[in-house]
Amino acid sequence: MKPSKETLKEDIFIKDQLLLYVNRATETFHMPLHSHEFIELAYVAEGKGFHYIENEVQRIHKGQLHVIPIGVSHVFRPNSTDALKDPLIVYNCIFTRKLIDSLIPFITDKAIAEYLAGLSEETLPYYALLDADGAVEKLFLALYREYSLPISGSSTFLNTLLIQLIVTLYRLKNDKIETSSNKPARFLQVLHYMDQQFAEEITLSHLTDRFQWSERHLQRLFKQHTEQTFNHYLQNLRITKSCELLRSSQLSVSRVAESVGYKDIHSFNVLFKRIVGNTPSSYRGQIK
Repeated sequence: MKPSKETLKEDIFIKDQLLLYVNRATETFHMPLHSHEFIELAYVAEGKGFHYIENEVQRIHKGQLHVIPIGVSHVFRPNSTDALKDPLIVYNCIFTRKLIDSLIPFITDKAIAEYLAGLSEETLPYYALLDADGAVEKLFLALYREYSLPISGSSTFLNTLLIQLIVTLYRLKNDKIETSSNKPARFLQVLHYMDQQFAEEITLSHLTDRFQWSERHLQRLFKQHTEQTFNHYLQNLRITKSCELLRSSQLSVSRVAESVGYKDIHSFNVLFKRIVGNTPSSYRGQIK
């Protein structure tokens, strides 16, 4: 494939005064190689395939985030023509230079403001990142939900989500979180891990083996950065997740308990009432 001279215009997607657009697309072979006059952030949500980017062809898979600047030719392709059997699904968040320029004055961190300016001024090249802890996927899901189901304040909320996403990308690209000297960033990886694996049997011993810290030091970090012990933090995390399930699903209370890591329904009910103030059934009844 040769780089295309076809350019997608802003007004194909951007409506009203929002200056951004979010969708969830099943990629096909119909979209031609193209560039665009806006910035695109594309997150691979499901499947595998290929990304044709300028003169390169890259294999892609779930969890990758692609930052596609203005004027860069590209197109996504699935592995096969059978979209039901082998789909490639991508979340796209596109936004205009005008939106970036309007957000920069509200960014107090100079490095982030310069990063945004680079996107606007077309000085940053294309790059891709791996969403190792699921933080990017959560933001794309929130962006898509807010865009698809707008309510009062949605435009402002979408802008705040976009800022969160851009800061997250900057951190993934620039922070050296593996260095032993950056203890807050390393500990943040512990919290990210727990947020993803909360339903598993997580113990301090397990975390010390995975992150190479002593149990005593990890306990100290939990108290320093969360003002909770490890056990209290894990309990609160699981109960918070159970509240989300009670609000958003029809799962029985016992299934909710199991989904957040509790095999004993009595222990779950006692802990839930202690933290929330109501039983799980009463909590679900109040929010309906």
